Amino acid sequence: MPLSLRIRLSLLMFLEFFIWGAWYTTIAVFMSNHDMKNITQWPFTVNPIAAIVAPFFVGLIADRYFATERVLGVLHLLGALFMFLTPKAVGHPLLFILLLLAYNICYMPTMSLANSLTFHHITDQEKNFPTIRVFGTIGWIIAGLFISFVGVYFVKSGLRPEQTAMPLYLTSVASLLLGLYSFTLPHTPPPAAGKLVSFRSIAGIDALKQLGSKPFYIFLLCSFLICIPLAAYYNFTQLFLEGTGFQNIAATQTIGQMSEWIFMLLMPVFFRRLGVKWMLAMGMLAWTVRYALFALGAPHEIVWMIIVGIALHGICYDFFFVTGQIYVDKKSTPEIRGQAQGLIVLVTYGVGMLIGAQIAGAVYNSFLGNTEKLTLTQWNQFWWIPSIFALIVLIFFVLAFQDRKVEAQVAAEQAAAS
Repeated sequence: MPLSLRIRLSLLMFLEFFIWGAWYTTIAVFMSNHDMKNITQWPFTVNPIAAIVAPFFVGLIADRYFATERVLGVLHLLGALFMFLTPKAVGHPLLFILLLLAYNICYMPTMSLANSLTFHHITDQEKNFPTIRVFGTIGWIIAGLFISFVGVYFVKSGLRPEQTAMPLYLTSVASLLLGLYSFTLPHTPPPAAGKLVSFRSIAGIDALKQLGSKPFYIFLLCSFLICIPLAAYYNFTQLFLEGTGFQNIAATQTIGQMSEWIFMLLMPVFFRRLGVKWMLAMGMLAWTVRYALFALGAPHEIVWMIIVGIALHGICYDFFFVTGQIYVDKKSTPEIRGQAQGLIVLVTYGVGMLIGAQIAGAVYNSFLGNTEKLTLTQWNQFWWIPSIFALIVLIFFVLAFQDRKVEAQVAAEQAAAS
């Protein structure tokens, strides 16, 4: 593909995930330092609500009536406005959360739109897309490093950037830039123009009907359940790092994305050795170990345990979520492939994360009580809960899941490739 096109699409991915990484890993710290410590779960609740809404917006409207690059531009410009207004509402918690909801409803559809625009303009998806998509991971990493090491020069003395509105304003500026840049992207006509699109297809009901089998139902159930403890990581790791004395919170969390990058490259090797079932199981085990390390490291602020726990994100995400996407792809026919992938996103990042965020918030608040912050002993007790939950899901999955047909298919493909 032309180098100029590769650069343009890579920049799209870079900005798309720079925006998400800039606010998502710092919002709880900001809220806890602005008298909203009891509702830090709500940003991580409105995000999955938007993830549930996004497929319907994209499928029923964006994919049928408007050019993709124009929808991207408008949504990011609206998102820039909502995020700019959000920190101004710190004295009004309900308005603060509603503005975050409005922002997320604008942002979440752009993730699938950015993917669909990229796929429309490349000819070799397997070869070209990973090398373009990796710039999204780089964007997330750069956002965290920028906030911790550059943002400090933009805030008042004595405050860390994560404690201020700087990351939110950075998100707004980046959204504005991407909104304007989107209008310069190659023209991408609406892919479903003139086609009949039903609620059943967008919700994945048709795909579920065709894919329905015991192994798939078990996989779907475990994917949903594992997202409940997953929500605790995104919500409370930043507060945990603050409580254990870390200074560069946003930068520290980028270790997880660096790990994700490495393990993404190693996945083919593990696939050949482990197969689908044990790749998924390793991902679940990594969640269990991560939270156990957080729990063990909390009482005495053992830095290496906490760092290793964050670094396990590569296995947590790649081995479970990416492997899960591949598993769904192997189970699907071309006619329902898009619906099937949408279904798994709806179940995990939508419903699973929505319920998980509320449960994690309720557990955190039960420990918090009327105090300002959790003690190190309380953090130890808090992290054992998602660790044990993930372990139970893992045991159930290992005992119940077996899909010999897909395992044989993957083994045959790996043998042919080697």
